[in-house]
Amino acid sequence: MLHMVVLGSAAGGGFPQWNSNAPACRRARIGDAMVRARSQTSLAVSANARDWFVLNASPDLRLQIEATGVLHPREGLRSSPITGVVATGGDVDAIAGLLHLRERHHFSVYAPSRVLAVLAANPIFNVLSPDCVRRIDLPLGRRIELAGASDPSGLALAVFNVPAKIPLYLENPAEDPVLGEEGDAVGLEIIELATGRSFFFIPGCAAMTEGLCQRLIGSELVFFDGTLWRDDEMIRLGVGTKTGRRMGHMSMSGDDGTIAAFRDLDVRRRIFIHINNSNPVLLDDSPERQLAERAGWEIAYDGMEIKL
Repeated sequence: MLHMVVLGSAAGGGFPQWNSNAPACRRARIGDAMVRARSQTSLAVSANARDWFVLNASPDLRLQIEATGVLHPREGLRSSPITGVVATGGDVDAIAGLLHLRERHHFSVYAPSRVLAVLAANPIFNVLSPDCVRRIDLPLGRRIELAGASDPSGLALAVFNVPAKIPLYLENPAEDPVLGEEGDAVGLEIIELATGRSFFFIPGCAAMTEGLCQRLIGSELVFFDGTLWRDDEMIRLGVGTKTGRRMGHMSMSGDDGTIAAFRDLDVRRRIFIHINNSNPVLLDDSPERQLAERAGWEIAYDGMEIKL
């Protein structure tokens, strides 16, 4: 059985964002019952209830582990059921949480070569000693089994490119980044080997391509980039100067948005994840939330559990 726990569901900065005084963040901060606080995106998955794999190590990972019983130590004075971390990109909100796992726990980091190069170029990640933490390249277009701590994990990954841009800290300030499918961000299909059942995790995607559509048709479950409701959302609210496209994210709404793109894909269960604090779907009582739900979408929240 595939068992998933959403550790965090918000985009970078979380919700409420620490320095935001926007109305939605104020409502979350005071504990408004219609506005659930969320930490930055990360997902845990297991097929055997022993080996757990974290998809994207968010900056909030330590607190997420403490809030999630299945990730607590079980044996001896020091242990963890976390057997591996899979990174879908090199952005801060996908890899910074690795630094929380530096206490000489044995696990593996799985990532595309471009992300491994980012880790190798930043000496701070050397706190993950190579005699404890293996770094494993994720080959595109080929299935790779995830290793269990002692027995087989029962899980495999299929990794594929999605339209994306390079991480913000690698951008050239003099020019806008080019969107492409060069491995700066990837999507994951997580497969239970015993049954062949699978789900998709795509927390960042700049556009829907024909190849991606074909891959997702008829899927049982897809977690998909839900950063913004509309492309110019942050500009309209006065909290930013970039469009969603400039940041490398599709918008939920619009003729070329995610809801429209999924309309004919026959995906059984669709869940938005990586949701920015400016996105009104975070508000249970917003018209946008109602529109998304009427279109068959769920909005991920911290602690959400799914079993397939």
